[in-house]
Amino acid sequence: MPAENNPPTKLSAFKNPTVYTAIILLGIVIYVGWIFFARWKENRDIKRQASEKKIANDRQVVEQMGGRELAIQTFYAVPPNIHRGEKVQLCYGVANAKSVKLEPQDNPVWPSYSRCVEVSPPKDTTYTLNIQDAAGNTKSQSIDVKVR
Repeated sequence: MPAENNPPTKLSAFKNPTVYTAIILLGIVIYVGWIFFARWKENRDIKRQASEKKIANDRQVVEQMGGRELAIQTFYAVPPNIHRGEKVQLCYGVANAKSVKLEPQDNPVWPSYSRCVEVSPPKDTTYTLNIQDAAGNTKSQSIDVKVR
């Protein structure tokens, strides 16, 4: 018997299961890639919004602390009236000061948003707080302490 030469049958593209499998895998890869991209973009937007909120918060804190201007925010005596020999707390708060002087005062003072110095004046005394910034601008404020 003669051997029959059957040529290999070629499947059409639509009958080939490899094509369908490749199309399905490609669809899955595109879908998963889209999910990753969407989540990455959402996280980036959340971080950007948090960063903007932090910047706004920081600006508000800077403004509350005196902004960019040289300022004496507080300067007061506790108690303002004392008996001879008692001590009084002189409290001050300054913003953007490079140097601080409290006159007449022997103890050193320095720039601070909130600091108190203890003094014991022998008689009625006027204390003056002088501040200076890096540009050489100065401000001063005085307070009286009465001694009975």
